[in-house]
Amino acid sequence: MPRRTDRKHGVLLLDTREHTPDHERAVHRKLAEHLAALLLTEVVEQRSGEHDDLYYLPTSTLIDPEQYRHQGITSIEDFFGGLVAHPYMATKAISHPLPAGANFPLGWTDEFARRASDALLKGYTVFSIDDALAAAPLLLRDGALRLKPVRATAGRGQRVIGALTELEAELRQMDPDELALWGLVLEENLADVATFSVGQALVAGITCSYYGVQHLTRDHQGESVYGGSDLVLVRGGYDELLQLELDDPLRLAITQARTYEQAAIDAFPGFLASRRNYDVARGLTAEGHVRSGVLEQSWRIGGASSAELLALRAFAEDPALRRVRASTHEVFGDAALPADATLFYKGDDREVGRICKYARIRDYDHP
Repeated sequence: MPRRTDRKHGVLLLDTREHTPDHERAVHRKLAEHLAALLLTEVVEQRSGEHDDLYYLPTSTLIDPEQYRHQGITSIEDFFGGLVAHPYMATKAISHPLPAGANFPLGWTDEFARRASDALLKGYTVFSIDDALAAAPLLLRDGALRLKPVRATAGRGQRVIGALTELEAELRQMDPDELALWGLVLEENLADVATFSVGQALVAGITCSYYGVQHLTRDHQGESVYGGSDLVLVRGGYDELLQLELDDPLRLAITQARTYEQAAIDAFPGFLASRRNYDVARGLTAEGHVRSGVLEQSWRIGGASSAELLALRAFAEDPALRRVRASTHEVFGDAALPADATLFYKGDDREVGRICKYARIRDYDHP
């Protein structure tokens, strides 16, 4: 539990996005309530005056440390999420180097890709249409590539490209100004993919680290999207997580996530993150070789955050507790809730239709 001298006097939801769907807004409110319980305080509304006694829940990764310093966000004890210096650092654009001679935005550094090279798939990040057309043949000679808009979430908007003409058609639909600011990822396409979630959450002096497997589901348009995660969470850091009995692919995924995170800490000045999640893919290349690498980071609330906060509350309430199993679920349509479910949203959202989101603590593990 937080020391009295560190106690916050409210959790404030900080919506930094241009638009937030109703179902996500409702989930964020529930997450804020769980954070408030951890911090022995309450959810508050926006208020004027001093901010240094508040704890913030941003809806996206914060950009520009100097801007948020004035709101009292100066350490990981002040918010649940991440803070970076430049827009591209908040997205999957960091997961690949630039092609030779490519354009790049303010603040770009090649240092991250060098430090994280052992944790990355083959691919390139580009910030112009011309650079995308130049980089694509370098990947297409080995098989199809995956085109990934960097601000899309839950796997939406991605396309598998088998020929340069297909890429040209996709690029014609893109806004060059948007591309110049945020970037675009071209990545080797893997088959038979398993996606691991690896991460940490740090709140109220408690750290939990976890691994898990993501599940896909179909939305009301038939698109394959994120459907939830099954997680194993331990009290402590990655060292404690790696002490568990793990198979080799999972141990590699955790090690790659850790390498990726350390590269960000070393290469990005001012980087802060109290919520850290990494998607690590393992699959087959076009030539049938097994490949593993970090797809992207999430330094903000995400699909696994409901389970993270339930686990943190369990650790806070029971100092002897060392490990829990938890799961998150996103169901499009009607869902029958299990008896042990903690509901985060159930209703008819005007954008995505009927959807239900809940989390469960499956079992507890003491020494």
